[in-house]
Amino acid sequence: MVLKSLLFAVAHAVGLFATAQHPLPDWALGPFIRPAHINPVLAPDTQSIFFDPMHKKKLAWEAGDVFNPAAAVKNGKLYVLYRAEDRSAMGIGKRTSRLGIAESRDGIKMKKGPEPVFYPDEDSQKENEWPGGCEDPRIAVTANGLYVMLYTQWNRKVARLAVATSKDLKNWTKHGPAFRKAYDGRFKDMFSKSASMITKIENGKQVITKIKGKYMMYWGERFMNIATSDDLVNWTPSLDEKGNLELVVKPRRGYFDSDLTECGPPAIVTDKGILVLYNGKNKGGMGRDTSYTANTYAAGQVLFDLNDPSRVIGRLDNPFFVPTEPFEKSGQYPAGTVFIEGLVYFSGKWFLYYGCADSRVGVAIYDPRGK
Repeated sequence: MVLKSLLFAVAHAVGLFATAQHPLPDWALGPFIRPAHINPVLAPDTQSIFFDPMHKKKLAWEAGDVFNPAAAVKNGKLYVLYRAEDRSAMGIGKRTSRLGIAESRDGIKMKKGPEPVFYPDEDSQKENEWPGGCEDPRIAVTANGLYVMLYTQWNRKVARLAVATSKDLKNWTKHGPAFRKAYDGRFKDMFSKSASMITKIENGKQVITKIKGKYMMYWGERFMNIATSDDLVNWTPSLDEKGNLELVVKPRRGYFDSDLTECGPPAIVTDKGILVLYNGKNKGGMGRDTSYTANTYAAGQVLFDLNDPSRVIGRLDNPFFVPTEPFEKSGQYPAGTVFIEGLVYFSGKWFLYYGCADSRVGVAIYDPRGK
């Protein structure tokens, strides 16, 4: 027990040293500390087999890589839904992705389920999900216990942001593309992904909330946009005065997010505004931040005005979370990646789950009590 406490203290000290160079403002969340000798918390498994309806045979569904996780709390346990790739091909985006589930009592020690809980099937979404699969989930829950998942459908032609719902995190109903009905289907076949639904802490639980009478999410990969909904299934993107998508956050030349600003885990309403944690990618050439490796994915934070959710009132100039560990700099994405997608409030702490170089899953923890 003494050794465990010492190791965590060392990890905490390292994290504080890292953030001391770029202190976080009072509106930001953190610092997030990697527990010592814990990560990665999830890794590929060649022994996990299931019967795949797409190939009509049994296969090792998570033998390739596991990464980009969502997270949720249910009945006092923390659950992680992670993207798993088989070994059907080589190269990013060329395999089939399915979502596995792992549960934990402490947020660190994980017990995986034997089969995926979400995958391309003989269902209504076959056209959108075969053969690439289901990718990069973000999950949040309503006050009455309905889990809503925004994920990417990938048919290797168009990536589409889609919606699914569940009461138990294991049995899901697919509702199809999030923008299917908006503006008479104008954005139905547009490349879209990565959504951060707005949540708040209510009676010690993190739940989906409304802003001005509407459910709201920030979404997008290269730029950050807004969409609203009345039912959490059908979403309407916000447009500018010219009728184009309203881009509320854009890449910045010379910064860590010089190439793209991709939405991360569920957004949070705080006493300062609406806080969005996002993934910033550094450019590979001119215009990049030379403090970080070219093409690196690191994590940023941006604060929006609660009364005007499209107005930025705070944004980190430096990432609060960067690739530092060997497994975050090697794998499918060797330039270095900490890709944040799962953020949950659990046991009085914030648990942040992230993809490590598109190959593993890691966790970092922020304790607001400073313990």
